[in-house]
Amino acid sequence: MTVPPQATEPHTETTEPNGHWPLPDLAARALGGAVLTANDESFAEKEHLIRPYPVLHQSATFGHRGQLYDGWETRRRREPGHDWAIVRLGAPGRVGGIVVDTAYFTGNYPPEVSVDACRLDGHPSLTDLEAADWHTLVPRSTAKGDSRNAYDVDFPGRVTHVRLNLHPDGGVARLRVHGTPVPDPDGFADLPLDLAALVNGGSILGASNAFYSNPVGAITPGLATSQADGWETARRREPGHEWLDIGLAGRGVVRVAELDTTHLKHNAPGWASIEAFDGDETFTLLPRTALVPDTPHRFVLDNDRPAVSVRLNIFPDGGMARVRLYGRLTAAALAGMRERFEAR
Repeated sequence: MTVPPQATEPHTETTEPNGHWPLPDLAARALGGAVLTANDESFAEKEHLIRPYPVLHQSATFGHRGQLYDGWETRRRREPGHDWAIVRLGAPGRVGGIVVDTAYFTGNYPPEVSVDACRLDGHPSLTDLEAADWHTLVPRSTAKGDSRNAYDVDFPGRVTHVRLNLHPDGGVARLRVHGTPVPDPDGFADLPLDLAALVNGGSILGASNAFYSNPVGAITPGLATSQADGWETARRREPGHEWLDIGLAGRGVVRVAELDTTHLKHNAPGWASIEAFDGDETFTLLPRTALVPDTPHRFVLDNDRPAVSVRLNIFPDGGMARVRLYGRLTAAALAGMRERFEAR
């Protein structure tokens, strides 16, 4: 039996009307994303574009630049051309959808936008980026004010940077670049790594319940900052238990599991177990084990069998700040990762 790729609607700001929520935001600051440069930020700073939380706004609040906006806003353009900002993706990969959110920009939003992308591995300079070979992800398209403008993307290559273009000028609150991470396999060759990590190619395949938070948070980098930064279910009122399905970066052997309940003081699960899946085979990685609130748990696993995905079961409900599954990819999986990385 393989893990079914079923997913529930999360109760979060990242839910998209075109179904992109299972694809993480590759530009997220939590993954290492950054707004590197912009040609103009006269009214509001470019860094606001990748803030993780919902847009904040208070009307008739003015600073020395004018109305304060939680977003990026350029001056009124009086000459030919357009405004732009370049964003480095925190997790380079294949892009499936773009969201340009113009929340609270009503008389000053760009009537049209476009998005370009390039691939420059390593740590390119701004000069390198200016000379890069840029490709179109979103052609020049109509945008609405005070709206979440969602655009599907059909581009097969690995992307490291995107350029948001405003035609001709205006303000954008948030930019979301939804896609699938494609990691550099060189980091997997000799070291055991977290095979569940989003930045390494792990993914959320499904969740029985995601009422309070997007389960993608459970496999993001770093420590949780609050109980909302992870996966948390509603209170279960019927028999059974909740679960989270995680696709590994590739077929690999998991030797250490970390289940972190940090910040979950009164809503941590009482117990947890982990099942592993490899084709039609199912086996236990971690038997049902008691958990403690607000605590990182590390379990050394007696396992030498490879798997492609796991199911974390929590009993009966609750939350998990982070899930880490340390191990090594098989030689075939590593070769497949290299093939995806080198594809152009």
